[in-house]
Amino acid sequence: MKCLIIAAGQGTRLAHKGDSKPLVPLLGVPLIERVILSACGAGVNDFLVVTGFNGDKVRDRLRVFRSNHPLTIDFIHNAEWEKPNGISVLCAREKLAEPFFLLMCDHLFDAAILTELAGAGVRPGEVKLAVDRRIQANPLVDMDDVTRVLAKDGQIVEIGKHIPQYNAFDTGIFLCTPALFPALAESVSRGDASLSGGIRRLAGQQDATTFDIGSRSWIDVDDDIAFEKAQQIIGRQSNKHAS
Repeated sequence: MKCLIIAAGQGTRLAHKGDSKPLVPLLGVPLIERVILSACGAGVNDFLVVTGFNGDKVRDRLRVFRSNHPLTIDFIHNAEWEKPNGISVLCAREKLAEPFFLLMCDHLFDAAILTELAGAGVRPGEVKLAVDRRIQANPLVDMDDVTRVLAKDGQIVEIGKHIPQYNAFDTGIFLCTPALFPALAESVSRGDASLSGGIRRLAGQQDATTFDIGSRSWIDVDDDIAFEKAQQIIGRQSNKHAS
């Protein structure tokens, strides 16, 4: 199964750590490489990366990374990278005709989430979002920035950063069918170019469902606080494996 990774944004809140957010090193390994390696841990080896801001630098780095690992990485450039992330996803419309994973370059996660999400499967016309239902007990979540989800009986009812009622968090980990693309295009035509806008369109058709990650870990590395938390988590994991 292919994996689409969005790596087009500027990442202004971490700009002091590097001039390209996907390449910001976390304990010596760039964020996007950590995402790719986690996906590889779930058996994924075919990647499509959407670049934008400082795209040449990201592509050059990943070409070297690709040469040292048994995987495939192809690239698409989003010239409109300053627009919401749904535009980056739409850039891959002609490249993906089968189910695929969709990941964010700055969301680190336990590889078991992808393994279990793949096992859950996806029906034709559906998009399945991995969600975290620990809305009261997850210190890794930035409550000012996280995308919230309201779900009922496994169906997404509403999604957005500012919805008043919610019972889960969006982890940025998706199992998609190509049905995502026309939903995004429709949302863009109505003035909402965000990925959540496309998911909202599918939810209206009961084609946006959830997968509960349970106690599995994930973190959106979007600012200094999250960066420090991610360092602590990965450091503990490295020490555990070393022992």
